[in-house]
Amino acid sequence: MQVFKFGGASIKDAEAVQNMSRILKRFPNEKIIIVVSAMGKTTNALEEILHLRLDELSIDTAIQDLINYHTAIISRLFEGNEAKILQLLEQIFEDLKIKLSEIDKSRYDESYDSIISYGEMISSSILLEFLKKEEFSISKIDAKDCIRTDESFRDALVDWEQSKNSIGKIIDHEFSQNQLVITQGFLGGTQNGKTTTLGREGSDFSAAIFAYCTNSKAVTIWKDVPGILNGDPKKIKDAILYQELSYQEAAEMTYYGASVIHPKTIKPLANAGIPMHVRSFSSPEKGGTIIHDCKIVHEIPCIIIKDKQSLITFKLTDFTFITEALFGKIFEALNKHHIKINMMQNTAISFSICVNDDLHRLDQLINELKDDFSILYNKGLELITIKNCTDSLIERMRADKEIYMEQRTRKNYQVVKGV
Repeated sequence: MQVFKFGGASIKDAEAVQNMSRILKRFPNEKIIIVVSAMGKTTNALEEILHLRLDELSIDTAIQDLINYHTAIISRLFEGNEAKILQLLEQIFEDLKIKLSEIDKSRYDESYDSIISYGEMISSSILLEFLKKEEFSISKIDAKDCIRTDESFRDALVDWEQSKNSIGKIIDHEFSQNQLVITQGFLGGTQNGKTTTLGREGSDFSAAIFAYCTNSKAVTIWKDVPGILNGDPKKIKDAILYQELSYQEAAEMTYYGASVIHPKTIKPLANAGIPMHVRSFSSPEKGGTIIHDCKIVHEIPCIIIKDKQSLITFKLTDFTFITEALFGKIFEALNKHHIKINMMQNTAISFSICVNDDLHRLDQLINELKDDFSILYNKGLELITIKNCTDSLIERMRADKEIYMEQRTRKNYQVVKGV
C-alpha cells in the first residue's frame, strides 16, 4: 500500500485530471490511497466568498464563477454523460449556500473551516466519478471521519491514536472491496462532528497522516515541478534538483518556508521510516526527489522565498528593557492565536517578528498586546532565507529593495525586504 497526493495544480482542469488517470494506470497492481486538494485556485475563491459574506456583500457572482469553473471541467471529462455529477455538484453548492447563510462572525476560524472544506469535497466527488468511468476499482472516504483532531480550527492538532484506529478500520474495509481509495486532503474532524482544517496547503500533511496510520511503504507528492530544487524555478534561474534529501534537511527547508512540502509533513514519515517521493505529474517517468533516512549533506546554497509576510515590532516606550516576562507575554499571545514566527530579532527595548500575513489573526494579536507595547506594523513584505549562503548571493538577494530586517549565522542568512 502507498499514498499518492495530487495538489490543486495537478487537477486544475480536465486535461490534468486525465493525466492523473494515466499516472494511476502506471501502478496496476498497487493499493493506493489518493489524497486530493481542491481544484486549481478553488480554495482562494472560497476564501473570497467567505470574506464577501462576512462583509455583508453579494456572493452571487463569485459562487456562480466557481460553479462555472467546475461545470466546465465536468463537461470535458464526461462528454454528454455528466447529468449525474452535475446534479451532485448542484447539491453540494446548495449546501454551501446554506452554510454561508448560517456562519457566525464571532467564530471566524470555525466558519472558515466549514466553508473552505467544500473545495476538497467537490474535487474528491468529481474525481471519484471520473475514475469510476475510467474503470478503476475505487471508493471514496471522508477525511473528517478518519483524521480526528481537536477544535483548533484552521490549524487543528491531530489525535494520532484515535486517527490511527479510525483510519485502520476504514481503510481495511475499503481495500477489501477496491484497489483505490480517494479522500480529501487538508481536512479533519472533531469528536463531535465539526469539520477542521490542518493549516493552509495541508494536503501533504494529510498524505503523511494516512501513510503513518496505515504503515504505507511510501508517499508520493505529484507536483508541477520535477522534484525539490534549491530554489523556486519561477524565481531562481538554473535551480538545481536534489536527487535525495535526509528527513532532517527536508524538515529544515520546510521550516524556512520551502513551498514544495507542508512543514508538518516530515515528522510522522521520519518517525515511521516511510520515504517520500516528490515527482513531476507532467513527467511521471522521472524519479524526482526522494526524502528518506540518508547521510547526504548538501553544501550548495538553497534559496527559499516567502511572500505575503508581515513585520511586527513591539517596543517599550518607558526606556525599560524587554524582559523574559515580556517575551513570555508575546509568545503566549502568538501561541494563543496560532501565529508561527518565520524570523525574529530583538534589541534592548524592542522585539521584531516576521510572520505570514493573516489579517484576522494579526489583528487579534495586536489588540491583545497594544496596552503593553507600542506596535509598529508592515505588511506585504518578502522573506528570503539562504541556506549555505555565500557573500555574492547575499548581495544579489538584498539588492534593489528596502531592507527591513536581516541576520546571518555561520551558514544561513535571512532578510525581510520590500517587494
